Amino acid sequence: MEFLHAFATPEFWLGLGTIIWVNIILSGDNAVVIALAARSLPPRQKKRAVVWGAGAAVVLRIILTVVAVTLLQFPYLKLVGGAALLWIAVQLLVPDAGDGDDVQSSSNMLGAIKTILIADLVMSTDNVLAVAAVAKDSLTLLTLGLVISIPLVLFGATMLMKLMERYPLIITLGAAILGWTAGEMSATDPAVAEWVSANAAWLHWGAPAAGAVLVVAVAGWLTKRKPRSRRAGTHERAA
Repeated sequence: MEFLHAFATPEFWLGLGTIIWVNIILSGDNAVVIALAARSLPPRQKKRAVVWGAGAAVVLRIILTVVAVTLLQFPYLKLVGGAALLWIAVQLLVPDAGDGDDVQSSSNMLGAIKTILIADLVMSTDNVLAVAAVAKDSLTLLTLGLVISIPLVLFGATMLMKLMERYPLIITLGAAILGWTAGEMSATDPAVAEWVSANAAWLHWGAPAAGAVLVVAVAGWLTKRKPRSRRAGTHERAA
């Protein structure tokens, strides 16, 4: 009954939607890497490699996220995780020069699956941390969120990338959600949660709001500053 009751609550559906949205936004690079890893295979083997590699990645990511949810119950780890999540959110909005061209393709299916699995694990730290933070203690929520969102990313990668390029607001909102989650994590860390509830209950909404604003503001500042740094470096080399 408790399991069925969870599906009837608005909080469950809000959390599920947030997990899917955040995971889709953060998994764009993963989808590109997967496509690159299997690009040298024949068409039939390419599809199989992507399906098997994606399936294994789903299972491993669920395991890693369950571990992350457990670890976040210890004092101070939510504070550290919140800081890491803020940085991940900022990086999401700051232009990056990396394009994934260094990903090696494989001429056989097992090699491609291995590459897909390793690449997904290496690139999934941000996904795991963000999903664990949003899911909180709900194993059902995080499992459903990952199971639904990962196939969407893998099989709709091209469409998703085009949508994000056409509507940058999607990425900005996703980063703001990560900032909100980071603030919420920090205010609910076991080391400070009791003090916050007793002396500064406003932080339960103030910290998440500050996290969202901070992410957008810092990312905007870094984006404006980056071209200046490149121009300065060019002048120095010319001198």
